[in-house]
Amino acid sequence: MDFEATQSDPDDLVADQTARVPFRTVLLSIVGLWLCYFLLTTLRSELLDIGFTAEGFWRRALSSAAGVAITVGLWLILRLFDQRALWIKIGAALLLSLPVALLIAQSNQLVFAPMEERVFARSAEQLGFTVRRDQSGDLLVDIPSMAVPEMGGPATPQDTATVPAASLQGSYWEQIVEVAYGRYFMMLAWCALYLALLTGDAARAAEQREGAYRRAAKAAELQSLRYQVNPHFLFNTLNSLSALVLTGKTQGAERMIQMISTFYRRSLADDLTNDVPLADEIALQKLYLDIEGVRFPLRLAVDYSIPPELADCQVPGMILQPLVENSVKHAVAGSGGQVRITLAAREDFGRLVLSVSDNGDGGGTAASSGFGIGLANVRERLAARFGNEASIDSGPVPGGYSTQLRLPITRGAHQREAAE
Repeated sequence: MDFEATQSDPDDLVADQTARVPFRTVLLSIVGLWLCYFLLTTLRSELLDIGFTAEGFWRRALSSAAGVAITVGLWLILRLFDQRALWIKIGAALLLSLPVALLIAQSNQLVFAPMEERVFARSAEQLGFTVRRDQSGDLLVDIPSMAVPEMGGPATPQDTATVPAASLQGSYWEQIVEVAYGRYFMMLAWCALYLALLTGDAARAAEQREGAYRRAAKAAELQSLRYQVNPHFLFNTLNSLSALVLTGKTQGAERMIQMISTFYRRSLADDLTNDVPLADEIALQKLYLDIEGVRFPLRLAVDYSIPPELADCQVPGMILQPLVENSVKHAVAGSGGQVRITLAAREDFGRLVLSVSDNGDGGGTAASSGFGIGLANVRERLAARFGNEASIDSGPVPGGYSTQLRLPITRGAHQREAAE
């Protein structure tokens, strides 16, 4: 099986994880900004008693809608800098917000131009001024000057000063600049919010990339550990096959070749990093022990104690293989009498407990040290697959040697679907 073909390229997994704030989030932030502006300016208008409530309401709504559209345009340009350095993004926000603020101010001026003179006239009259037009149509404001008697007392109007309304209102561009000044900082506030959202999305994308690479590394580690099993087993079985051929046991050799072929076809059929049902794992070990039974027809006996309700529990593929090999190598091969190997499974406090034990005299000689390739392989695979959620205990027991694995219970997908 091609090792590279079984791996997922982490770069492909994260190709679409570039930091990008979703348009829906951007639009909500823009609408929220201008909704706050609309509500605050409406409240201000009522508190200052500017008047023209209905007309001012819909004109402010129209101005806010224009602000939303212009701010979306700012975002379309600003997003071009999403993948640039932070100082470039900040510089782009500072520069782009200036023309945007002028454009918003001008649109605001256009929306409120039809009622500007009426608002000004009403405000001037509230102050006691008289607003009128001259023969040429220019708007004038009569401002009475007040004289205070020398001996005290109330002031009395003595004269009236007439000034053009434009001198009090300011020129068109003066008004634009004044409004744009406030809108500029308003746009900067939104840009700061956008950059904060972008930074958060970049952090999430980095976490996803890290997770993808971590999963890829763990899969590679599992692949490497799993591949240590097959050559070791192949070496043993070829030695057994060679012994059968040299001793003239051709029928046994032919049977072993068929079983070896079946064993490798099953063990290499699926992705090596996938979990398999416990029933499949036990069936594979039974096939292996049948192969070894050809070599040790009188010395090898096997018992299986697998409750049916645990048959679909998921376990790492071939996780029992090194343990079974240890029993055959150190107990069966080193014994002159019959050795019984027992494969058992049980549920204990919500954990799946798998055990491989034998009653041979030599079972603990090499494996008990914990430095055997097979036992170390199982320990490393469990750590790579489950972390601290799985454990392995191995050592002599009365009458032989036993190794126990404690794993989280994970049921097969078909049973989960049925339960749902």
